[in-house]
Amino acid sequence: MSHHPFRKVAVYLHEGTGAFGAGIVSEIFGYDRTARGLPGFDFAACTDRPGPVVTDGGLRLLVEHGLDRLAEADLVLVTSWEHFDVEPSPEALAAIRTAYERGATIAGHCTGTYVLAAAGLLDGLRATTHWRWADAFAARFPEVKLVPEVLYVDEGRIVTGAGAAAGVDMCLHLLRREYGAAVANGIARDMVVPPHRDGGQAQYVAAPVPVDCDDERLAEVLGWAREHLHLPLTVEVLAGRALMSQRSFARRFAAATGSTPHAWVLSQRLHRAEELLETVDLPIEEVARQVGFGTAATLREQFVRRRGIPPRAYRRTFAT
Repeated sequence: MSHHPFRKVAVYLHEGTGAFGAGIVSEIFGYDRTARGLPGFDFAACTDRPGPVVTDGGLRLLVEHGLDRLAEADLVLVTSWEHFDVEPSPEALAAIRTAYERGATIAGHCTGTYVLAAAGLLDGLRATTHWRWADAFAARFPEVKLVPEVLYVDEGRIVTGAGAAAGVDMCLHLLRREYGAAVANGIARDMVVPPHRDGGQAQYVAAPVPVDCDDERLAEVLGWAREHLHLPLTVEVLAGRALMSQRSFARRFAAATGSTPHAWVLSQRLHRAEELLETVDLPIEEVARQVGFGTAATLREQFVRRRGIPPRAYRRTFAT
């Protein structure tokens, strides 16, 4: 989390770039939502030489800016790279490296991670990419610690996202990290997408992506659990409400959500704690009680472990 959240955002596009990924970053950072109380961004697309860029689906985009736009950006995004056998231009790699050295955050989505690796920015760091190209990526860049099973990886000023719709998760994570949960949730609500998906890519490879869970009985239990986070939400309690054995419940829960009951409950408690810290002036002890952590010490431990800062610091940064 920075003290000066990014305002100037640039996306690097190239011949054969993914139209879907370009649309994601344009929708999130290029659409003006300031009338709804959400932050606005100075957003621009750039390419090696201004002019038309043809996407992977044949859509022609007229890109007005060259690589010099990267020199102004606080956040540089790189969308998918269509052909692994084509090296990014030396000028583009140099501009991306220079932006990073200047202090910009660099984020690569899908096979755009390839460009970050080619620029030497991922050496020794964890990163992710589209699951289909993970083996090829790992063989080409063995110095990168590839984590193919997750939706995104945050290494500070280097952030990488998995394939396709995981670009939404990566961008919303960046917003949540810099602007807080309320802003990320507001933009997610405007886009009609989940503000946060738990788990990794594995559960999305063979089946459609669930918003939360497509099992009606489980969905009712999840809704009840969100309204009763202050209670002990053990597998026994949740399975009882679903009228299932604990083993059957855990198996169906994982199949429907891609997460364990414990991990899901922990995530919901942290999200609710963020909302309370941002919006109401409750004592930390009361926030901990309402979200089910019991004590301020437990809330602090979980918050620091998974958010990187203590609750009081989060409130100072994001309280409205």
